[in-house]
Amino acid sequence: MLSKVITAAALVVAIAIPAAAAETGHQTITDYEFPFEGPFGTYDQTQLQRGLKVYSQVCAGCHGLKFVPIRTLSDDGGPGFSEEQAKAFASEMEVYRLNEDIGEYEYRTADVTDNFPEVTAAGAPDLSLMAKARAGFHGPLNLGINQLLRGTGGPEYIASLMTSYTGEEMEQAGTILYENTAFPGGWISMAPPLYGDDVEFDDGAPSDIESEAKDVAAFLMWTAEPKLAARKQMGFIAVIMLAVLSVLLYLTNKRIWAPVKGYKDEKLS
Repeated sequence: MLSKVITAAALVVAIAIPAAAAETGHQTITDYEFPFEGPFGTYDQTQLQRGLKVYSQVCAGCHGLKFVPIRTLSDDGGPGFSEEQAKAFASEMEVYRLNEDIGEYEYRTADVTDNFPEVTAAGAPDLSLMAKARAGFHGPLNLGINQLLRGTGGPEYIASLMTSYTGEEMEQAGTILYENTAFPGGWISMAPPLYGDDVEFDDGAPSDIESEAKDVAAFLMWTAEPKLAARKQMGFIAVIMLAVLSVLLYLTNKRIWAPVKGYKDEKLS
C-alpha cells in the first residue's frame, strides 16, 4: 500500500508541467470515451464511486482535494452518496484545521461540512482542478481546433498518462526516469501509479489498469466541474429560448416593415 501511495506522488508533478512543455516531445493521448462527453453527456454515478475509491486508496496519501467539499458527494450529478454515507466517509478522514477554542491548528476527524484534506507533506500539487487545467488535445499550431471537436482532453490526458508506461527506465542526475509516451518529452520521474487489481470494486467492475485509470480520471473531472450536467441543461434551455426569440424577432420585423415595403413596391409598379 505504501509503495502505491509513493508512486502516485509524481502523478500531478507530471501533469503540473507547463503546457509549453508539450512542444518538447511527441505525446500520444488516447481519446477515451467518457459518459459525460457531448452536449447531453452526464456523469456515471457508479464510475464516480469507483474513481473515488481509486483516489482514496492510491492517490490520497500524496494528493489532496482541498477545493472539494465532502458534502458534495451527496449532491445531484455526483457520486450519488446519501447524506449518511457522506458523513460516514468524512469520519474516516482527518483534516488539519484551526481549533478556535485554543487558537492552534490541529488534526481532527473530518466533518461532512469540511473539504477533502489538503496534502502538503509529499510536495505534490492538489488534484481538485487538474482535469480542467490540463489539455490532452491541441490543434495545428495550438489553434484549438481539436479541442473544439474533441474537448480539452484533460481526463484523457490523466488516463493516458497512467497507462502509457513502456517499462523502459533510465537514470539521470541520480533520478530514475520512466518512459511514458503520453508525457511531454517521453520520460517521467513518476513510477507507474497503477498496477491493475489495485482496488476491489463493490459493483464487480473490472480493475485492470485501463479501467482504473478511466475511473479515477472521470472522478477528477467531476471534482473539477461538479455542475457539468446542470450547466449543459441550462445551455440547452438557453439555445431553445434564443431560437424562439430569433423567430419572433424575424416575424416582428416582417410585420413592422410590411407596409413600407408594400408602398415601395406599388410605386415601382
